[in-house]
Amino acid sequence: MGTTPSEHQPSRAEREVVDLVSRLIRFDTSNTGDLATTAGERECAEWVADRLQEVGYETTYVESGASGRGNVFARLPGADPGRGALMLHGHLDVVPAEPSDWSVHPFSGAVEDGYVWGRGAVDMKDMVGMMLAVARRFKAENIVPPRDLVFAFVADEEAGGTYGCQWLVQHRPDLFDGVTEAVGEVGGYSLTVPRRDGGERRFYLVETAEKGLGWMRLTAKGRAGHGSFLHDDNAVTLLSQAVARLGSHTFPLVINDSVAEFLAAVSDETGIDFDPASPDIEGTLAKLGSIARIIGATLRDTANPTMLRAGYKANVIPQTAEAVVDCRILPGRRAEFERTVDELIGPDVTREWITSLDSYETTFDGDLVDAMNAAIEAHDPLGRTVPYMLSAGTDAKAFAKLGIRCFGFAPLKLPPELDFPALFHGVDERVPVDALHFGTRVMEHFLMHS
Repeated sequence: MGTTPSEHQPSRAEREVVDLVSRLIRFDTSNTGDLATTAGERECAEWVADRLQEVGYETTYVESGASGRGNVFARLPGADPGRGALMLHGHLDVVPAEPSDWSVHPFSGAVEDGYVWGRGAVDMKDMVGMMLAVARRFKAENIVPPRDLVFAFVADEEAGGTYGCQWLVQHRPDLFDGVTEAVGEVGGYSLTVPRRDGGERRFYLVETAEKGLGWMRLTAKGRAGHGSFLHDDNAVTLLSQAVARLGSHTFPLVINDSVAEFLAAVSDETGIDFDPASPDIEGTLAKLGSIARIIGATLRDTANPTMLRAGYKANVIPQTAEAVVDCRILPGRRAEFERTVDELIGPDVTREWITSLDSYETTFDGDLVDAMNAAIEAHDPLGRTVPYMLSAGTDAKAFAKLGIRCFGFAPLKLPPELDFPALFHGVDERVPVDALHFGTRVMEHFLMHS
């Protein structure tokens, strides 16, 4: 006879996950992108290693290319050592936060009103805490998963992974020996949609693709001179015109496989017709609520100017002006994207990639996907996993270079009214306590059937 929800007895992992997430948030691991001002990763990584060692793990601590950029790895042997290992990976760094903007201190890890609050609560110390809780339970209780599990806690994701996953892949590939599949952020969270029969369905979005990431520097050079003169070769003017053309350009609509599967699933449940040929497909997406921002951003390439720099005195026309543009490129579109950029900025402005990371995409099939869906269905009868593309990027971009098949699956059952996407890098970032308990149960189930 099965147990009812009221008879459910929380596991060790469930009982400690909230405290672990709260404690992780209290480490200020703000990643400014500047080696001189980024701190906290070593202390956090050493604390994670201690939590693993106290239940019997042998851990490997590695600094990835610079002092203090701490990474921790631990491996749990599975029942079948001949199978490829499954890696769970989470990053320890977070984006900076301004305390005066928050209703609680961003590094307090406060547990209030049914939420754990703080920078990193959803990006991504929630999953790091769930990983740590499950890893500790499995080792402490001698639970043997069907295959080897590798737990990776890494640095520098928020600045592209130069001093994190990319360095590790290049310099320490031995840490990933035998790993064939991996699970990380940003996926597994729920989206509640109305069904055509009047009920509800909770989709759990599994990330199977992500856009390429590129930070591009644009440079214009002109003739320096006095600000009072007539001047027809002004670098600021040239750059501003190029930035305006690029920033206001709308790239063509492209529906790739992951997005098409997501839209088909939503249409099947809701009856909403997402016609790829419709000029107002973004308007139709708005019916999905807050998630429409993420999905809408996966329909096109984007190029958003984010930084400008020129001049040193009000009455001096500078010789050089620079801009930085945040570029997100759909799989298979890089050559066409660059051609379009060159046309828009014109011959008088040059471009160079400051950072350039490839897109990634895998198919939504196979035993691992089946295990994700089974775990969700076992703990949420209204749940269904669906693939989607992330408009941003994760460490999966680097791990894929080793031939590892990557997914985003950090399961969270969320209140329908919560604007979850807005919490990523947002003020008052927080994760529901109930969602952490749910996610831990799902992760335990998933790992034992993967």
